[in-house]
Amino acid sequence: MSGLGAATEPPGWRQGSCEVFPPEEPGAAAPVGFLQQLPSYQTALRRRNAPGAGTQGRWAAPQGSGGRRGAEAWGPEPGEREARPAREYPLSISEKRILRDLQQADTKYLSGWKQWKRASNKSLKKVLNEVKELSSYLELWRHDIHSIEGKFGTGIQSYFSFLRFLVLLNFIMFILMFSFVTFPSIISKYGIFNSTFAKIPPQNTEPHCTVYTPSGNKGLIYFYTYLKDLLSGTGFLEVTSLFYGYYTIHTAWFGILSYNLPLAYLLATFAYLALSFIWIIKRSVEGFKQNLMHDEDQFQSYCNKVFAGWDFCITDPNAARLKHRSLQYELQTDLEEERLKRKIADRTVKEKLRIYSLRIFINIIVIAVLSGCFYSIYTATVFSQENSSDISNVNFQANLLVQYLPSIVITLANFIAPQIFSFLIRFEDYSPAFEIRLTLMRCVFVRLANIGVLLFSLWSQISYCSTDECKACGYNYKLYPCWETEVGQEMYKLTIFDFMIILAVTLFVDFPRKLLVTHCSCKLVQWYGLQEFRISDNVLEIIYGQTICWIGTFFSPLLPAIATIKYFIIFYIKKISLIHTCKPAARPVRASSSNFFFLLVLLIGLVLAFVPLGISIAHIPSSKACGPFKSFNTSWEVVPDTILGFPTGLQQVLHGIASEAFAVPFFVVICLIMFYFMALAGAHKQVVEQLREQLVLVRFDLLFCTSKVFFIVSVVGHAEEHQFS
Repeated sequence: MSGLGAATEPPGWRQGSCEVFPPEEPGAAAPVGFLQQLPSYQTALRRRNAPGAGTQGRWAAPQGSGGRRGAEAWGPEPGEREARPAREYPLSISEKRILRDLQQADTKYLSGWKQWKRASNKSLKKVLNEVKELSSYLELWRHDIHSIEGKFGTGIQSYFSFLRFLVLLNFIMFILMFSFVTFPSIISKYGIFNSTFAKIPPQNTEPHCTVYTPSGNKGLIYFYTYLKDLLSGTGFLEVTSLFYGYYTIHTAWFGILSYNLPLAYLLATFAYLALSFIWIIKRSVEGFKQNLMHDEDQFQSYCNKVFAGWDFCITDPNAARLKHRSLQYELQTDLEEERLKRKIADRTVKEKLRIYSLRIFINIIVIAVLSGCFYSIYTATVFSQENSSDISNVNFQANLLVQYLPSIVITLANFIAPQIFSFLIRFEDYSPAFEIRLTLMRCVFVRLANIGVLLFSLWSQISYCSTDECKACGYNYKLYPCWETEVGQEMYKLTIFDFMIILAVTLFVDFPRKLLVTHCSCKLVQWYGLQEFRISDNVLEIIYGQTICWIGTFFSPLLPAIATIKYFIIFYIKKISLIHTCKPAARPVRASSSNFFFLLVLLIGLVLAFVPLGISIAHIPSSKACGPFKSFNTSWEVVPDTILGFPTGLQQVLHGIASEAFAVPFFVVICLIMFYFMALAGAHKQVVEQLREQLVLVRFDLLFCTSKVFFIVSVVGHAEEHQFS
């Protein structure tokens, strides 16, 4: 026990982390008297004496022995005083002051090197804290997000924080692609910094595969043609650095230094995908820790809602009333779930057969709806690709409609399918919480699968070859002479159309609805009310757009810049819509669980993006008429081609890493590490359960002591009355 602990303890007594025991006589094995009757002591004693009680016995023993954990509650040992600052110990202010004096007194006995090291660490921590505090003032939208949090709570604030995260992510993706791909191409083409470039013609390629004439505008151009090109990515935009076909350089020379642009293009793609994956995982782990804290039983959930459910960030009266209704709704939901659990437990075999048959039938309807959406997207994509390049179609509106037909069909599918799912879920007899999760997962699947169907439709057209000339190229060279640019244009149109839909809904739906509700006293209008700001729907919108950006960046390197501007504008559109035209949802989600769910869905979108990009890079032959990989059969071939230029020893090392002899032991080691952490997590979970049990036992100790005190007081009172009488 430290000097601080000895100064604050009652003489002759010792204190554990949760229990107080009288002094033990020499050779005594356990505390005696009244404290042996405490429920916590009796439980610990049973665990200690239980046969085979290994872990639990070792866990229970320190609780009654006032060991190290009890000492930490009163102060650190002398050798550990310099390990942590005094403010990090669970002590009172006066005790922290005593501890600080002891730490300063210990410093005098240290060597000069240790004194300098401790002072340097203290100064460095102080500087880092000041820099961190200063950087918080430079945080994007800091004041706006705090204002939203104060008026509408942490649930809606989590959406805008998530939007800020995507803005920063796309901006860094743009910096990567621009720095390593676009900027070297531009300066080498224009000879800046005495730079030159070299183009290597395709090897062993038929001449007809190398023909590519971009649809650039020539002669007198009307304004609507520029507008069509701006919206569809054709015309003058097709020959700019926005799309894949612009990057035809193989090697750029800056003095005596050479720059391999195909390798840089591929590595930059891997870099932005890896950066996105690591960043999302890092943020997901933080949200997962908070989500685990809320994974409690119903009694703890009830206590948390009643005693700790209020959001003290709320200052707006309307938001406060909404929070009251939210807590009431959550309590009603808990009661409804308990009612449904009892109802499920009391179901007969006939009722179970009926409900399972109904669910199977409804899921068949869901599959039919999904099949209809996928078939519509496939048909619209094929029709658009076959007719958008028809030069006889001179009608501006019709041509633009044909080019945007896949985007329109995908948007309609994203709007209609969730409405059908929300209607059908009512008949499946699930709990309210599971209804929300299942509906959201179905909506996520629809949005992300629609992108996959679009890409499958494009690749089926790209890979379709019916002649020997087409098979010599490996792809449909007549319809897609530069198929990467065509895919990039589709991703570009999806991005632009998604932004236009968000803007149009806000301007032409939400604002007129607000005016009607405000100035019209019709009962039907008032019953319809304002548009709810549904966090989950808004998040699915931007995750859908971000998935398009991840897939399209390989085919359109500057697409992250467009996505950054898009989300930057969407932030202010949603902020204005929230404050002036919408009301918060009557069923808000908790900030911690919503953040984790947002990042989980975003991670699903990123994993989905890996699949089409992997197929495009490793499987589909690259275009022979455009792009940095036109001299390679596939984009991936640039990697083995570059390795062949390395020294022989380095080649052998890299080939060994890529062989099965390295992959199998590496996989075994990874599995062992995973099993170790799983076992560690199980042990930590068991400790958490024991701590919860200990808290319950401490509560019983208080009740037991209270009853004893009341009994003693009553006995003393009766004795005094008897004495005076």
